[in-house]
Amino acid sequence: MKQMIELKNVSFRYDKTVEEYQIDTVSFHVKQGEWLSIVGHNGSGKSTVVRLIDGLLEAESGEIYVDGKQLTRETIWEIRSKIGIVFQNPDNQFVGATVEDDVAFGLENQGIPREEMLQRVEKAIEQVGMLEFKDREPSRLSGGQKQRVAIAGIIALRPTIIILDEATSMLDPEGREDLMAVMRKLQKKFQLTIISITHDLTEIALSDRTLVFQKGKLESSMTPRELFSRNDLNGIGLDKPFSKQVQESLSSHFPLKQDYLTESELLDQLWESL
Repeated sequence: MKQMIELKNVSFRYDKTVEEYQIDTVSFHVKQGEWLSIVGHNGSGKSTVVRLIDGLLEAESGEIYVDGKQLTRETIWEIRSKIGIVFQNPDNQFVGATVEDDVAFGLENQGIPREEMLQRVEKAIEQVGMLEFKDREPSRLSGGQKQRVAIAGIIALRPTIIILDEATSMLDPEGREDLMAVMRKLQKKFQLTIISITHDLTEIALSDRTLVFQKGKLESSMTPRELFSRNDLNGIGLDKPFSKQVQESLSSHFPLKQDYLTESELLDQLWESL
């Protein structure tokens, strides 16, 4: 499978008068159709690196490639057309008076013919399960519904890459679960490449691979299972998964594996040990 994103020795600092880099000689790649989570403490460089990929920030050194093209001032707009970003607060992204108007906004800016635009808007709203709310004011929606509308606006533009920048952090657990179910369905349907900046364990568990950032450097790359097996999760800004907490509290009473277990795997092991 081809590489959709590649960073080669990328460095960046907001203030060039100081020695500290927010992104320090970082290299990694993301394959087409892969779901990649990026984790780490606040200030570790997670959000900065995705802004570099989208060209919102310009790297001081190194090379960035998106879908085989190097990111330069000449290619930035072509590359941005391949990427959609869902931010933490959806209210900052709304511009339309209704859900339908808001989803249509990006297509209008691209000069898409009206008939095609209406079809794409309708389809995008349907795909995120918001068709019955298409005439509703975005401000009257719940947090999870607002994020669905933000995703519909991106899907209508038909990007190949979607970046979720703490997109579930303001949602309740049910809203997070619903939004992740929508994203997983869309990813499979359109072979989307997804990058998720998150502290949410459920979101991380959905990903194929996880990058850990520490003080602007890429500390490690691993599967979610390998990540959850670490004993220093608090040190990288994550809580222990619930199943791991239960596993540790029961380990003195039951012969359980030391590796990370999902909740269903933990239940299976407990039944076997009885």
